[in-house]
Amino acid sequence: MIDHQGIGTAVVWALEAGGSGLNCIRGMNDNSRAQNKLVRHQRALGRVSGTITVKKSPRSCHNHAVQGRSLAEMHRYSRQQQEKRQILQANRPQRNECEGMSSLLQMNDSGYQGVIQTAYGRGFARLVAVCMLVSCIGLGDYRAQAFDGTPADPDTEIGPQDLSPSEALRAGARQYYSGDKEAALNSLRYAADHGQSMAAWKLGEMYAHGDGVQEDDLKAFEYYSQVVREHGDDSPTDPDAPFVASAFVALGNYYRDGIGERVTANPARAKQIFTHAASYFGDADAQFELGRMYQGSNARMAVRWFNLAAIKGHVGAQARLGETLFTIGQSDSRKARGLMWLSVALEQASANNEAWIRNLHEKYFGLASELVRAQSRDMSSKWLSNNRPELYAAQQTTTE
Repeated sequence: MIDHQGIGTAVVWALEAGGSGLNCIRGMNDNSRAQNKLVRHQRALGRVSGTITVKKSPRSCHNHAVQGRSLAEMHRYSRQQQEKRQILQANRPQRNECEGMSSLLQMNDSGYQGVIQTAYGRGFARLVAVCMLVSCIGLGDYRAQAFDGTPADPDTEIGPQDLSPSEALRAGARQYYSGDKEAALNSLRYAADHGQSMAAWKLGEMYAHGDGVQEDDLKAFEYYSQVVREHGDDSPTDPDAPFVASAFVALGNYYRDGIGERVTANPARAKQIFTHAASYFGDADAQFELGRMYQGSNARMAVRWFNLAAIKGHVGAQARLGETLFTIGQSDSRKARGLMWLSVALEQASANNEAWIRNLHEKYFGLASELVRAQSRDMSSKWLSNNRPELYAAQQTTTE
């Protein structure tokens, strides 16, 4: 199809005249020169018969076969073509209309995108919009149709295999929190088998804690291993990075303690895994576990890792940091800082860790002098007021 607007008038003339000498059209800059040359020939001869050749480059030329016409006829024909171009321009769809349809019809999930890039006329654009509306809301009592036109069976149960992996993950989450953990298990398995790291991590958590399934550390180990194998090198800024880091920590715990005869305890391997999660992902749980591994052999390294986790709010790391600082402290100020971290941890302790943190605090509070106790109270109050003002306010109310 020829774009009459883009092609120069001289070329249109040659085409309308039925000339057979048009070989190629590449660009429009030389069209005005072709017309000027034609006009010069008309002025010199009045009438002309033959072929006009306009050279553009060795690779591109325009050969225009032009039948003899008078100059007045040429001008009259030029005006007619200009009017045709104006009519075509008036009926041509606007650019933003086409772009709007393109963005409207983009589809995600299931690896497929359907995009209409161009629309020839407003009528077509309206037709597509109507089709989109009908597909979204349906018409009357018409039954849903499959892609091949056959009606969908309303009694057929839609399973995870009918969804994309991300849809199966969302369905599994809805089913899990609604209490249907058996259905959630099927959806999450499908999503995990198709690369959804969050699904594999959640399955590992369910098997590790017997949540909706029979507790099975080996299956949990396998799902955590899948996450690490498939996503261990993902960027720490990815949305799924916390789940990947958590899988590393869980694997490290399994390697440190072992799983019966199936997974032999390997503390060296566990330390490598914790180090990667603590350094690459900056995971506070990994930093806490790594500090625990260093606590009995390298107090300085233990303090380093405990401190990194403690400033992120990890309560267990705060307690262990306080214990380590008090133990290695050679001055009252260092012992007071250790007791401060123990006090801060106790104020934030939950039901899961309150017992052992309270025992640690009572132990080292009993060993501290009155000066160390007073200094630690001042430091802990300042820390809470800066970092946990709600706890500080509650503490002040209780004291009053």
